[in-house]
Amino acid sequence: MKPRSRGLWTRYKPMVRQLGRQIGFCLLRRKLIIFIFALLVTLSFFNRLPGVPHVVIGGSKYVVVLGANKGGGVQQWKGAKEWDLERTSIANKKDYVSRHGYHLAIKDMIAKRRYAHEWRESWQKVDLIRQSMRQFPRAEWFWWLDLESYIMEPQKSLDSLLFNHLDRLERNLTYYNPTNMEIDVPFVDNTQPIDMIITQDCGGFSLGSFFIRRSEWSEMLLDVWWDPVMYEQKHMEWVHGEQAALEHLYKNHAWIRSRIAFAPLRQFNAFPPGACAERADDPRFFYSRKDRDFLVNMAGCQFGRDCWQEIEDYKALSMASHKKRFLFF
Repeated sequence: MKPRSRGLWTRYKPMVRQLGRQIGFCLLRRKLIIFIFALLVTLSFFNRLPGVPHVVIGGSKYVVVLGANKGGGVQQWKGAKEWDLERTSIANKKDYVSRHGYHLAIKDMIAKRRYAHEWRESWQKVDLIRQSMRQFPRAEWFWWLDLESYIMEPQKSLDSLLFNHLDRLERNLTYYNPTNMEIDVPFVDNTQPIDMIITQDCGGFSLGSFFIRRSEWSEMLLDVWWDPVMYEQKHMEWVHGEQAALEHLYKNHAWIRSRIAFAPLRQFNAFPPGACAERADDPRFFYSRKDRDFLVNMAGCQFGRDCWQEIEDYKALSMASHKKRFLFF
């Protein structure tokens, strides 16, 4: 009997060993998968490597509204530079919202008639903001950005940049009043909460980058801002379209003044050289590489300047400023 038993063991020994190796391999593979998964999760918190899932801690409080496809081939054909600028700007905003857990609404600004008899191109942002508010019903703040803009310091959150310091904003035009508006208007209540944050450049209100909060006030503002009756009466006088319209409303209505606050232009709307050329020596308006301003808005680059070249220059500057010294950090 014993020799027979040893014969059976000899016969099945290779099979048992093979089974043991397979079990060990499966366990090792499972451990390896768990290790790789844990490594990716860990890396996702501390790096921005392409291809590695990135975990963000944040909510849907903020929405970036980006106007894209300007003209859309109606007024003029979009060439290679226009397409490349659009891709660069969109990628820049996608990276930013992904980093901080915000939403991005890319809105088509193709030229088309809003009514039977007019185009109203520059006013579209008012209607597109309302669309975004319907699209993201739980969001609170909406940040409008013109396409010709580039976020230079994407590591800064909107809270650290602006919303943790709302008490530092100006509630009237005392500190800077380029259009010489009347400052003291009856019935203005600056104790009201801030529902809109804008900047001013050398010519007045600058709306290439601004914030508006969802509220009953903002719904009323967007309604009167987009009012076709006011547009028909004034659009020939308002060279700067929606900006001049908002200035008119701010000038004449205390309820609108009560909830608008002003930030320094360079806080989130810095200009490049060439914009505000008549104030070229005023450092309040222009991007500072030394101070690492948050965003550059290539305002007016369509008029005698090269939008594509400007955004490419600032893209290269931003990449050089944030060049990683190590692989993961």
